[in-house]
Amino acid sequence: MTEFVIPPPAPASVPVAGTSARFPVHRIYCVGRNFADHAREMGAEPPPRGQPVFFMKPADAIHVEGDVPYPSATADLHHEVELVVALGRDADGVVDSRDALDLVFGYTVGLDLTRRDLQAQAKDKRLPWDTAKGFDHSAPLAALVPGRAVPTGELWLRVNDSERQRAPLADMLFGVEDVLHELSKLFALRAGDLVFMGTPAGVAALARGDAFEAGVDGLATLAGRIAP
Repeated sequence: MTEFVIPPPAPASVPVAGTSARFPVHRIYCVGRNFADHAREMGAEPPPRGQPVFFMKPADAIHVEGDVPYPSATADLHHEVELVVALGRDADGVVDSRDALDLVFGYTVGLDLTRRDLQAQAKDKRLPWDTAKGFDHSAPLAALVPGRAVPTGELWLRVNDSERQRAPLADMLFGVEDVLHELSKLFALRAGDLVFMGTPAGVAALARGDAFEAGVDGLATLAGRIAP
């Protein structure tokens, strides 16, 4: 029996819709600039075909219940609504895009919360912007809905009953199969991985006390509030 020098933390986990089971989180991968309109609103061009942009969040950045704390060290917290893919199987090396959906456990909707001011400062200095993306509670998400078929319909977000973001999932530059293929060239994909698939245009600030509701039509909704 392994003896740990300190008690190991409980694994981060996400509820599974319609059951009492939970999905243990291994890693969180995120796709940047996966909607052309969002790339342009951020002052960047969409990535070339076959070259998606990736970054990561720690597994324990997920937030699944209660008010979302306003993070430290920022005065410009932004929302980014995204389709989230959960993997239920390990990959054996590089994944053929034709087989990629065999890895999928399910899907949900989530927010990639961003300390935009820290990101801008890092970009200006050509420094990594991990602190802008990988902070505590930076990945709120709804319960996972099991199923391998990629959801269709629209991705949307409302803040205080005012719509901020909406786009068809078909507008993603890189689909789920392509993203998993490209990720598998860089990392050993494992059961428990989450992939945030990128956000459309309309990202904007969240203030303390703001109520948000996000969804993927026909799949899942996420409602919450930024702690006052």
